[in-house]
Amino acid sequence: MTTRHLIGLLLGTEDDWPSAFTEILARLGPVSGPDGSQHAFDTERITIEPFSLRDRPRYDLVIDRLAYWYYHPREWLKKVSMMDGVYLLNSPFTFQSMEKHAAYCAMMRLGLKVPDTVLVPFKNPIDNSRYAYTAARYNKPFDLDAIAQRIGYPLFMKPYDGGAWRGVSRIRNAAELHAAYDASGEMLMHLQKAIDYDIFARSLSIGAETMVMRFQPDQPMHARYAVDHSFLSPEVGTEVVTIGRLVNAFFRWEFNSCETLVSGEEVYPIDYANACPDVALTSLHYYFPWAMKALVKWCVFVLVTDRRPRLDLETDRFFRVADEPGLSYSERLDIYRDLADAYFDSARYYDYWAGLQARLDEVVLDWVAGPDFDRLLVSTVQSVYPTHEHDRFTAHLRGLLDLWVREETARLGTA
Repeated sequence: MTTRHLIGLLLGTEDDWPSAFTEILARLGPVSGPDGSQHAFDTERITIEPFSLRDRPRYDLVIDRLAYWYYHPREWLKKVSMMDGVYLLNSPFTFQSMEKHAAYCAMMRLGLKVPDTVLVPFKNPIDNSRYAYTAARYNKPFDLDAIAQRIGYPLFMKPYDGGAWRGVSRIRNAAELHAAYDASGEMLMHLQKAIDYDIFARSLSIGAETMVMRFQPDQPMHARYAVDHSFLSPEVGTEVVTIGRLVNAFFRWEFNSCETLVSGEEVYPIDYANACPDVALTSLHYYFPWAMKALVKWCVFVLVTDRRPRLDLETDRFFRVADEPGLSYSERLDIYRDLADAYFDSARYYDYWAGLQARLDEVVLDWVAGPDFDRLLVSTVQSVYPTHEHDRFTAHLRGLLDLWVREETARLGTA
Protein backbone atom coordinates (compact mmCIF):
# COMPACT_ATOMS: atom_id res chain seq x y z
CA MET A 1 0.00 0.00 0.00
CA THR A 2 1.31 3.45 -0.93
CA THR A 3 0.70 6.48 1.31
CA ARG A 4 0.03 9.63 -0.68
CA HIS A 5 1.12 12.98 0.74
CA LEU A 6 -0.27 16.32 -0.44
CA ILE A 7 2.14 19.26 -0.36
CA GLY A 8 0.49 22.67 -0.48
CA LEU A 9 2.22 25.62 -2.14
CA LEU A 10 1.15 28.99 -0.72
CA LEU A 11 2.40 31.41 -3.36
CA GLY A 12 2.50 35.02 -4.42
CA THR A 13 3.74 35.85 -7.92
CA GLU A 14 6.15 32.92 -8.38
CA ASP A 15 5.79 30.26 -11.03
CA ASP A 16 9.32 29.09 -11.87
CA TRP A 17 10.37 27.19 -8.75
CA PRO A 18 6.85 25.81 -8.00
CA SER A 19 6.79 24.31 -11.50
CA ALA A 20 10.29 22.92 -11.03
CA PHE A 21 9.53 21.49 -7.61
CA THR A 22 6.36 19.78 -8.86
CA GLU A 23 8.11 18.37 -11.93
CA ILE A 24 11.02 16.91 -9.95
CA LEU A 25 8.67 15.26 -7.45
CA ALA A 26 6.66 13.75 -10.30
CA ARG A 27 9.78 12.43 -12.02
CA LEU A 28 11.15 11.06 -8.76
CA GLY A 29 7.96 9.06 -8.23
CA PRO A 30 7.17 6.94 -5.16
CA VAL A 31 9.95 6.33 -2.63
CA SER A 32 10.43 3.93 0.25
CA GLY A 33 10.45 5.08 3.84
CA PRO A 34 13.05 3.90 6.37
CA ASP A 35 10.69 1.07 7.38
CA GLY A 36 10.07 -0.07 3.79
CA SER A 37 6.68 1.64 3.44
CA GLN A 38 5.86 3.29 0.11
CA HIS A 39 5.19 7.01 -0.25
CA ALA A 40 4.03 9.16 -3.17
CA PHE A 41 3.69 12.93 -3.40
CA ASP A 42 1.30 15.39 -4.98
CA THR A 43 1.42 19.17 -4.96
CA GLU A 44 -1.34 21.74 -5.08
CA ARG A 45 -1.35 25.52 -5.20
CA ILE A 46 -3.37 26.74 -2.24
CA THR A 47 -6.26 29.11 -2.79
CA ILE A 48 -7.32 31.71 -0.24
CA GLU A 49 -10.89 31.39 1.00
CA PRO A 50 -12.93 31.44 4.22
CA PHE A 51 -12.11 28.61 6.62
CA SER A 52 -13.73 27.23 9.74
CA LEU A 53 -11.41 26.81 12.69
CA ARG A 54 -12.67 23.22 12.89
CA ASP A 55 -11.97 22.40 9.24
CA ARG A 56 -9.53 19.54 8.67
CA PRO A 57 -6.88 20.50 6.08
CA ARG A 58 -6.00 18.14 3.26
CA TYR A 59 -2.31 19.06 3.30
CA ASP A 60 0.45 17.21 5.10
CA LEU A 61 3.07 19.91 4.50
CA VAL A 62 2.86 23.52 3.30
CA ILE A 63 5.63 25.59 1.73
CA ASP A 64 4.68 29.16 2.54
CA ARG A 65 5.86 32.08 0.42
CA LEU A 66 2.98 34.46 1.08
CA ALA A 67 1.84 34.71 4.68
CA TYR A 68 4.71 36.88 5.87
CA TRP A 69 2.78 39.83 4.43
CA TYR A 70 -0.73 38.48 3.78
CA TYR A 71 -2.58 38.11 7.08
CA HIS A 72 -5.48 35.85 6.10
CA PRO A 73 -3.32 32.88 5.04
CA ARG A 74 -1.03 33.55 8.00
CA GLU A 75 -3.89 32.90 10.39
CA TRP A 76 -4.81 29.76 8.41
CA LEU A 77 -1.22 28.54 8.79
CA LYS A 78 -1.34 29.10 12.55
CA LYS A 79 -4.57 27.15 12.73
CA VAL A 80 -3.42 24.13 10.67
CA SER A 81 -0.09 24.01 12.48
CA MET A 82 -1.43 24.29 16.02
CA MET A 83 -4.64 22.28 15.62
CA ASP A 84 -3.85 19.78 12.87
CA GLY A 85 -0.10 19.19 12.96
CA VAL A 86 0.53 20.30 9.37
CA TYR A 87 4.27 20.72 8.78
CA LEU A 88 5.19 24.25 7.69
CA LEU A 89 8.13 25.83 5.95
CA ASN A 90 8.35 28.25 7.87
CA SER A 91 6.66 28.63 11.24
CA PRO A 92 4.30 31.64 11.27
CA PHE A 93 4.76 31.98 15.02
CA THR A 94 8.20 33.59 14.61
CA PHE A 95 7.31 35.96 11.78
CA GLN A 96 7.90 39.00 13.96
CA SER A 97 11.52 37.90 14.27
CA MET A 98 11.64 38.08 10.47
CA GLU A 99 11.49 41.85 10.99
CA LYS A 100 15.27 41.63 11.62
CA HIS A 101 15.25 43.37 15.00
CA ALA A 102 14.50 40.32 17.15
CA ALA A 103 16.91 38.27 15.07
CA TYR A 104 19.67 40.81 15.74
CA CYS A 105 18.92 40.71 19.45
CA ALA A 106 18.90 36.92 19.59
CA MET A 107 22.19 36.47 17.77
CA MET A 108 23.88 39.20 19.81
CA ARG A 109 22.63 37.38 22.92
CA LEU A 110 24.29 34.20 21.62
CA GLY A 111 27.59 36.00 21.10
CA LEU A 112 27.75 36.38 17.32
CA LYS A 113 29.66 39.29 15.81
CA VAL A 114 26.69 41.41 14.77
CA PRO A 115 27.86 44.97 13.92
CA ASP A 116 26.96 47.73 16.37
CA THR A 117 23.27 48.52 15.77
CA VAL A 118 20.92 51.22 17.14
CA LEU A 119 17.15 51.49 16.63
CA VAL A 120 15.98 55.09 16.31
CA PRO A 121 12.37 56.37 16.57
CA PHE A 122 10.25 57.16 13.52
CA LYS A 123 11.17 60.35 11.72
CA ASN A 124 7.45 60.97 11.22
CA PRO A 125 4.83 59.51 13.57
CA ILE A 126 2.71 56.86 11.88
CA ASP A 127 -0.74 57.87 10.74
CA ASN A 128 -2.56 57.25 14.00
CA SER A 129 -3.93 60.02 16.19
CA ARG A 130 -3.04 58.18 19.40
CA TYR A 131 0.54 57.65 18.26
CA ALA A 132 0.92 61.31 17.35
CA TYR A 133 -0.23 62.28 20.84
CA THR A 134 2.13 59.76 22.47
CA ALA A 135 5.07 60.85 20.32
CA ALA A 136 4.47 64.50 21.12
CA ARG A 137 4.25 63.84 24.86
CA TYR A 138 6.73 61.03 25.47
CA ASN A 139 9.25 60.78 22.62
CA LYS A 140 12.49 62.02 24.11
CA PRO A 141 14.58 64.35 21.93
CA PHE A 142 17.79 62.67 20.79
CA ASP A 143 20.98 63.64 19.00
CA LEU A 144 21.14 61.68 15.75
CA ASP A 145 24.61 63.01 14.99
CA ALA A 146 25.95 61.85 18.34
CA ILE A 147 24.60 58.33 17.75
CA ALA A 148 26.22 58.20 14.33
CA GLN A 149 29.51 59.49 15.67
CA ARG A 150 29.51 56.85 18.39
CA ILE A 151 28.85 54.07 15.85
CA GLY A 152 31.32 55.62 13.42
CA TYR A 153 31.10 56.37 9.73
CA PRO A 154 30.48 54.76 7.34
CA LEU A 155 27.27 53.19 8.54
CA PHE A 156 24.03 51.87 7.08
CA MET A 157 20.51 53.08 7.69
CA LYS A 158 17.97 50.37 6.96
CA PRO A 159 14.41 49.49 7.96
CA TYR A 160 14.07 47.21 10.95
CA ASP A 161 11.66 45.13 8.86
CA GLY A 162 13.40 45.55 5.52
CA GLY A 163 13.65 43.23 2.58
CA ALA A 164 14.87 43.35 -1.02
CA TRP A 165 17.18 46.28 -0.07
CA ARG A 166 14.15 48.54 0.48
CA GLY A 167 15.13 51.82 2.12
CA VAL A 168 18.80 50.86 2.65
CA SER A 169 21.30 53.74 2.54
CA ARG A 170 25.06 53.76 3.00
CA ILE A 171 25.88 56.82 5.09
CA ARG A 172 29.27 58.50 4.84
CA ASN A 173 28.72 61.79 6.68
CA ALA A 174 26.24 63.91 8.64
CA ALA A 175 24.60 65.38 5.54
CA GLU A 176 23.81 61.93 4.15
CA LEU A 177 22.66 60.82 7.60
CA HIS A 178 20.03 63.56 7.87
CA ALA A 179 18.94 63.23 4.26
CA ALA A 180 18.34 59.49 4.71
CA TYR A 181 16.57 59.94 8.04
CA ASP A 182 14.32 62.67 6.61
CA ALA A 183 13.46 60.35 3.70
CA SER A 184 12.66 57.44 6.01
CA GLY A 185 9.28 58.99 6.89
CA GLU A 186 7.17 56.37 8.68
CA MET A 187 9.73 53.58 8.34
CA LEU A 188 11.35 52.49 11.60
CA MET A 189 15.11 52.47 11.04
CA HIS A 190 18.24 50.82 12.34
CA LEU A 191 21.62 52.48 12.18
CA GLN A 192 24.29 49.81 11.76
CA LYS A 193 28.05 50.01 11.61
CA ALA A 194 29.41 49.32 8.12
CA ILE A 195 31.98 46.52 7.91
CA ASP A 196 34.96 46.90 5.60
CA TYR A 197 34.66 43.43 4.11
CA ASP A 198 36.53 41.26 1.64
CA ILE A 199 33.70 38.87 0.77
CA PHE A 200 29.92 39.03 0.91
CA ALA A 201 28.48 35.54 1.36
CA ARG A 202 24.83 34.57 1.12
CA SER A 203 23.82 31.18 2.52
CA LEU A 204 20.61 29.55 1.37
CA SER A 205 19.45 26.89 3.83
CA ILE A 206 16.71 24.37 3.14
CA GLY A 207 16.19 21.91 5.96
CA ALA A 208 19.47 20.21 6.81
CA GLU A 209 21.37 21.54 3.79
CA THR A 210 23.06 24.86 3.10
CA MET A 211 24.61 26.35 -0.02
CA VAL A 212 26.99 29.27 0.51
CA MET A 213 27.24 31.54 -2.52
CA ARG A 214 29.46 34.49 -3.31
CA PHE A 215 27.16 37.49 -3.47
CA GLN A 216 27.88 40.72 -5.36
CA PRO A 217 25.37 43.30 -4.07
CA ASP A 218 26.58 46.02 -6.44
CA GLN A 219 25.61 43.94 -9.50
CA PRO A 220 22.17 43.67 -11.12
CA MET A 221 20.07 40.81 -9.73
CA HIS A 222 20.90 38.35 -12.52
CA ALA A 223 24.64 38.73 -11.80
CA ARG A 224 24.71 38.91 -8.01
CA TYR A 225 25.34 35.20 -7.40
CA ALA A 226 28.82 34.46 -8.73
CA VAL A 227 29.71 30.88 -9.61
CA ASP A 228 32.75 30.38 -7.38
CA HIS A 229 33.42 27.11 -5.60
CA SER A 230 36.40 28.12 -3.45
CA PHE A 231 35.93 31.72 -2.33
CA LEU A 232 36.05 30.88 1.40
CA SER A 233 38.68 29.08 3.40
CA PRO A 234 37.45 25.79 4.93
CA GLU A 235 37.43 27.31 8.42
CA VAL A 236 35.49 30.42 7.40
CA GLY A 237 33.14 28.32 5.28
CA THR A 238 32.33 26.14 8.29
CA GLU A 239 31.63 29.21 10.43
CA VAL A 240 29.35 30.75 7.80
CA VAL A 241 27.34 27.52 7.53
CA THR A 242 27.16 27.18 11.31
CA ILE A 243 25.81 30.71 11.73
CA GLY A 244 23.04 30.10 9.21
CA ARG A 245 22.11 26.76 10.76
CA LEU A 246 22.15 28.27 14.26
CA VAL A 247 19.75 31.03 13.21
CA ASN A 248 17.39 28.51 11.63
CA ALA A 249 17.42 26.05 14.51
CA PHE A 250 16.91 28.86 17.03
CA PHE A 251 13.82 30.27 15.29
CA ARG A 252 12.57 26.99 13.73
CA TRP A 253 13.11 28.32 10.20
CA GLU A 254 13.70 25.65 7.59
CA PHE A 255 13.72 27.72 4.41
CA ASN A 256 15.83 30.82 4.98
CA SER A 257 18.82 32.80 3.75
CA CYS A 258 21.64 34.38 5.74
CA GLU A 259 23.97 37.19 4.71
CA THR A 260 27.43 37.42 6.24
CA LEU A 261 30.39 39.69 5.62
CA VAL A 262 33.88 38.20 5.77
CA SER A 263 36.78 40.45 6.68
CA GLY A 264 40.00 38.47 6.85
CA GLU A 265 39.06 35.51 9.03
CA GLU A 266 36.26 37.34 10.87
CA VAL A 267 32.63 36.62 10.00
CA TYR A 268 29.91 39.23 10.64
CA PRO A 269 26.24 38.26 10.19
CA ILE A 270 24.26 41.26 8.94
CA ASP A 271 20.92 39.89 7.68
CA TYR A 272 19.58 36.46 8.50
CA ALA A 273 15.81 36.64 8.75
CA ASN A 274 14.09 36.01 5.45
CA ALA A 275 10.59 34.59 5.29
CA CYS A 276 10.78 34.35 1.51
CA PRO A 277 14.39 33.61 0.45
CA ASP A 278 15.38 34.09 -3.15
CA VAL A 279 14.98 30.88 -5.15
CA ALA A 280 14.16 32.48 -8.51
CA LEU A 281 15.62 30.83 -11.58
CA THR A 282 16.57 34.22 -12.99
CA SER A 283 18.76 35.10 -10.00
CA LEU A 284 19.98 31.71 -8.69
CA HIS A 285 20.65 30.37 -12.24
CA TYR A 286 23.53 27.86 -11.72
CA TYR A 287 22.41 27.16 -8.15
CA PHE A 288 18.73 26.67 -9.03
CA PRO A 289 18.98 22.86 -9.50
CA TRP A 290 20.63 22.51 -6.08
CA ALA A 291 17.86 24.56 -4.44
CA MET A 292 15.13 22.46 -6.05
CA LYS A 293 16.84 19.20 -5.06
CA ALA A 294 17.29 20.38 -1.48
CA LEU A 295 13.63 21.44 -1.25
CA VAL A 296 12.43 18.11 -2.63
CA LYS A 297 14.75 16.19 -0.31
CA TRP A 298 13.66 18.01 2.85
CA CYS A 299 9.94 17.73 2.08
CA VAL A 300 10.24 14.03 1.26
CA PHE A 301 12.29 13.37 4.39
CA VAL A 302 9.78 15.21 6.61
CA LEU A 303 6.85 13.24 5.23
CA VAL A 304 8.29 9.73 4.97
CA THR A 305 9.80 9.87 8.48
CA ASP A 306 6.71 11.50 10.01
CA ARG A 307 8.79 14.37 11.39
CA ARG A 308 6.63 16.43 13.70
CA PRO A 309 6.54 20.23 13.71
CA ARG A 310 8.20 21.91 16.68
CA LEU A 311 6.41 25.10 17.69
CA ASP A 312 8.24 25.70 20.98
CA LEU A 313 11.60 27.45 20.59
CA GLU A 314 13.35 26.12 23.72
CA THR A 315 15.68 29.11 23.61
CA ASP A 316 17.16 28.33 27.03
CA ARG A 317 19.18 25.50 25.43
CA PHE A 318 21.04 28.11 23.39
CA PHE A 319 21.24 30.72 26.14
CA ARG A 320 22.88 28.24 28.50
CA VAL A 321 25.69 27.84 25.99
CA ALA A 322 26.02 31.61 25.58
CA ASP A 323 26.23 32.03 29.36
CA GLU A 324 28.67 29.18 30.03
CA PRO A 325 31.83 30.77 31.47
CA GLY A 326 35.16 29.85 29.96
CA LEU A 327 33.91 28.82 26.53
CA SER A 328 35.69 30.38 23.57
CA TYR A 329 33.79 31.70 20.55
CA SER A 330 34.76 28.66 18.47
CA GLU A 331 33.72 26.27 21.26
CA ARG A 332 30.32 27.93 21.46
CA LEU A 333 29.91 27.64 17.70
CA ASP A 334 30.70 23.92 17.89
CA ILE A 335 27.97 23.39 20.48
CA TYR A 336 25.51 25.54 18.52
CA ARG A 337 26.25 23.41 15.45
CA ASP A 338 25.46 20.25 17.45
CA LEU A 339 22.17 21.78 18.64
CA ALA A 340 21.27 22.68 15.06
CA ASP A 341 22.15 19.18 13.83
CA ALA A 342 19.94 17.73 16.54
CA TYR A 343 17.02 19.96 15.54
CA PHE A 344 17.34 19.11 11.84
CA ASP A 345 18.00 15.43 12.60
CA SER A 346 20.91 15.75 10.19
CA ALA A 347 22.42 12.30 10.67
CA ARG A 348 19.13 10.55 9.94
CA TYR A 349 18.46 12.90 7.01
CA TYR A 350 21.76 12.11 5.29
CA ASP A 351 21.46 8.43 6.10
CA TYR A 352 18.00 8.30 4.51
CA TRP A 353 19.09 10.08 1.35
CA ALA A 354 22.28 8.01 0.97
CA GLY A 355 20.23 5.31 -0.73
CA LEU A 356 18.16 7.69 -2.87
CA GLN A 357 20.61 10.44 -3.80
CA ALA A 358 21.87 8.81 -7.00
CA ARG A 359 18.32 8.41 -8.28
CA LEU A 360 17.43 12.02 -7.53
CA ASP A 361 20.69 13.28 -9.06
CA GLU A 362 19.93 11.42 -12.26
CA VAL A 363 16.33 12.70 -12.36
CA VAL A 364 17.37 16.35 -11.93
CA LEU A 365 20.30 16.17 -14.35
CA ASP A 366 18.15 14.55 -17.04
CA TRP A 367 15.46 17.20 -16.58
CA VAL A 368 17.75 20.25 -16.51
CA ALA A 369 19.59 18.98 -19.60
CA GLY A 370 16.36 18.40 -21.52
CA PRO A 371 13.78 20.41 -23.47
CA ASP A 372 11.17 20.66 -20.69
CA PHE A 373 13.53 22.64 -18.47
CA ASP A 374 14.54 24.84 -21.37
CA ARG A 375 10.87 25.66 -21.97
CA LEU A 376 10.56 26.65 -18.30
CA LEU A 377 13.67 28.81 -18.62
CA VAL A 378 12.35 30.59 -21.71
CA SER A 379 8.87 31.17 -20.26
CA THR A 380 10.41 32.52 -17.03
CA VAL A 381 12.58 34.98 -18.95
CA GLN A 382 9.55 36.10 -20.95
CA SER A 383 7.56 36.71 -17.76
CA VAL A 384 10.33 38.65 -16.00
CA TYR A 385 12.10 40.75 -18.64
CA PRO A 386 10.87 43.13 -21.36
CA THR A 387 10.67 41.77 -24.89
CA HIS A 388 13.85 43.44 -26.15
CA GLU A 389 15.86 41.65 -23.43
CA HIS A 390 14.48 38.13 -23.95
CA ASP A 391 17.28 36.90 -26.20
CA ARG A 392 19.99 38.31 -23.96
CA PHE A 393 18.73 36.76 -20.74
CA THR A 394 17.76 33.47 -22.34
CA ALA A 395 21.34 33.10 -23.58
CA HIS A 396 22.71 34.21 -20.19
CA LEU A 397 20.71 31.64 -18.23
CA ARG A 398 21.29 28.87 -20.76
CA GLY A 399 25.01 29.41 -20.48
CA LEU A 400 25.03 29.16 -16.68
CA LEU A 401 22.75 26.12 -16.62
CA ASP A 402 24.83 24.45 -19.34
CA LEU A 403 27.83 24.95 -17.06
CA TRP A 404 25.92 23.25 -14.24
CA VAL A 405 24.99 20.34 -16.53
CA ARG A 406 28.62 19.83 -17.59
CA GLU A 407 29.95 19.98 -14.04
CA GLU A 408 27.18 17.80 -12.66
CA THR A 409 27.74 15.22 -15.42
CA ALA A 410 31.44 15.14 -14.57
CA ARG A 411 30.74 14.89 -10.84
CA LEU A 412 28.34 11.98 -11.23
CA GLY A 413 30.68 10.27 -13.67
CA THR A 414 33.47 10.27 -11.06
CA ALA A 415 31.30 9.61 -8.02
